[in-house]
Amino acid sequence: MAGEPQKQQQHLSALVGRTNGLSKPTLLAATAGVRRGVAGGATGGGAASKKLVIKNFRERPALPDSYTQDTWKKLHEAVRAIQSSTSIKYNLEELYQAVENVCSYNASHTLYKQLRQVCEDHVKAQILHFREYSLDSLLFLKKINKCWQDHCRQMIMIRSIFLFLDRTYVLQNSMLPSIWDMGLELFRNHVISDKLVQRKTIDGILLLIEQERNGEAVDRSLLRSLLNMLSDLQVYKDSFEQRFLEDTNRLYTAEGQRLMQEREVPEYLHHVNKRLEEEADRVVTYLDHSTQKPLIACVERQLLGEHLKAILQKGLDNLINENRIADLTLLGQLFSRVKGGQQLLLHSWGEYIKNFGTTIVINPEKDKDMVQELLDFKDKMDHIIEVCFQKNEKFINLMKESFETFVNKRPNKPAELIAKHADSKLRAGNKEATDEELEKILDKIMIIFRFIHGKDVFEAFYKKDLAKRLLVGKSASVDAEKSMLSKLKHECGAAFTSKLEGMFKDMELSKDIMVHFKQYIQNQSDPGNIDLTVNILTMGYWPTYTPMDVLFPPEMVKLQEVFKTFYLGKHSGRKLQWQTSLGHAVLKAEFKEGKKEFQVSLFQTLVLLMFNEGDEFGFEEIKMATGIEDSELRRTLQSLACGKARVLNKSPKGKDIEDGDKFTFNGDFKHKLFRIKINQIQMKETVEEQVSTTERVFQDRQYQIDAAIVRIMKMRKTLGHNLLVSELYNQLKFPVKPGDLKKRVESLIDRDYMEREKDNPNQYHYVA
Repeated sequence: MAGEPQKQQQHLSALVGRTNGLSKPTLLAATAGVRRGVAGGATGGGAASKKLVIKNFRERPALPDSYTQDTWKKLHEAVRAIQSSTSIKYNLEELYQAVENVCSYNASHTLYKQLRQVCEDHVKAQILHFREYSLDSLLFLKKINKCWQDHCRQMIMIRSIFLFLDRTYVLQNSMLPSIWDMGLELFRNHVISDKLVQRKTIDGILLLIEQERNGEAVDRSLLRSLLNMLSDLQVYKDSFEQRFLEDTNRLYTAEGQRLMQEREVPEYLHHVNKRLEEEADRVVTYLDHSTQKPLIACVERQLLGEHLKAILQKGLDNLINENRIADLTLLGQLFSRVKGGQQLLLHSWGEYIKNFGTTIVINPEKDKDMVQELLDFKDKMDHIIEVCFQKNEKFINLMKESFETFVNKRPNKPAELIAKHADSKLRAGNKEATDEELEKILDKIMIIFRFIHGKDVFEAFYKKDLAKRLLVGKSASVDAEKSMLSKLKHECGAAFTSKLEGMFKDMELSKDIMVHFKQYIQNQSDPGNIDLTVNILTMGYWPTYTPMDVLFPPEMVKLQEVFKTFYLGKHSGRKLQWQTSLGHAVLKAEFKEGKKEFQVSLFQTLVLLMFNEGDEFGFEEIKMATGIEDSELRRTLQSLACGKARVLNKSPKGKDIEDGDKFTFNGDFKHKLFRIKINQIQMKETVEEQVSTTERVFQDRQYQIDAAIVRIMKMRKTLGHNLLVSELYNQLKFPVKPGDLKKRVESLIDRDYMEREKDNPNQYHYVA
């Protein structure tokens, strides 16, 4: 029994050696040994098991002489079957095992060489199928694609059989390509590198892409497969990409030139965007990713880069004028893609703002609506920047610079009109805005105000209008007034608003004084039936008013004296000067229709009170009786006899007041309201007021220039003319011409504040 297992072990070992010769004999020998141990144990009946030692073969089992040739014959048949797409006679596992056995006995080199030769012979044979000139382009592409797909499928199958060779011998020899790479190399060398095949393949691919660009439907999966083939074979860049980019360049150069002539800018921009999207889609769908950058750059250069100036000249103004937000957004996006595009767009954007803004500011006929147009224009530009240019800082800053440039092309007038616009919004009766909306309007006015250089002009007119609003009681809201004041203070500093703040303090103090005056008058023996309210104004805070002596009725004169006695009794050493131009009153009147109340100016009051004494008065009579200045009286009579509420009848009828006109009380006066306001005339600015305010600003500027020159010269002692002018420009906060500065220097020399150097007239010395 002991001898039989040993024979069994040797028999199994030899058997395994013939099939494999490496790892499995050990395993089988071990299995046999274990079985022998079990058998021995059973035989021995209770005897202890023997300890077995397993040893390797002393000599490696030898292969039969013809084994390698026989194995290759089987493998060759299998490869040919794969290449001809017929069934393989042998089991794939058996073939894999055969390769492993051959490799294990140092025949790898021969096996690799034989395999390469078979593959090469097959690939060489394929070229004959493509030499037929009769094939049209699409059929040719389909045939080359099928050949490539078959080749790939075959090489995958062949590699799976020869995997052991690929992972041992080939891996250890860095100079040898893997079986897959060998297949690619063979296909590249013998098929795609063939001039005829390559030319027809590339021509066919380019033709399909051209057809797709022209709007035709093409087989995109075929294109994707062929271009992947070129990439895998590493000929994509050299054989295809260069020609593809040249064709693209040629196509879009011609297309750009043609469409710029034929189409309007919005249509052209949408076409460019469509082309860019199409090309990006081509990269995603079938082109190699490496082509994306040069391809998109080519489209951008030929459709955009070459036509940037033409697009802007032809279409930017229209796009902005027509507020075409979507098209402007597209324009901004496209121009930002091209080198130098955004800079050109910025320049044109700035020029548009300057040109359009100048047409608003320069034309005197547009003065009435100038500020509203500027505000609307600013809103429009802000909206375009926010939506179309994504709040780009460069566009915001350039817009501010452009606004500042054109607003100051017409000195002083914009500042005056901005002040008047603010006045119109802050007046009572402005029903177009709630408190929140009014606050937004004031914020917008401040934005335009920031662009003005001559802010002193704004201050002068704003102060004049504020005075009227406060004194005539026409302010819409004290909160709105104070809000505007705080905005001005924040923008220009406390010095700018100190006088305006003083005006508000005067109004507050006046209220307190009137409370005490009312108590004082109640204690008088004859308080009278006129309710008097007086505003005490500090002369330095308020605009300068020309005093006008008019003739008051005795009751008014008596009340004035009572107040004067009261006030000077409390504040000795002060001087009261009555300003009649901004006084106003409420008069009660009786008509045939019934009683009415009139809110009128002091001048209107004096005229109407005359008609208690008589029915008809001439112009000259009224003038003599009231003492009102000629032009002011004409305005007053015009408001009473020629306006909407005609309390007086004028004879002869007409819009203008002439010297010989006669006026009678209109007893038939009718009006739907009980209290009628006729004193809007006080809020209207006369030409004289406008001129005097402007002149006062210029006079103040002269004083400021003189003070600045003396201040600089006192500090420097000696200074050249150019340096002095430069220093003045830095210090002065309003625009000034060099000629005006020169006049002020001459004036100061004449008044001995400074002197010229004898040898150098451009050098000045301070005179202490």
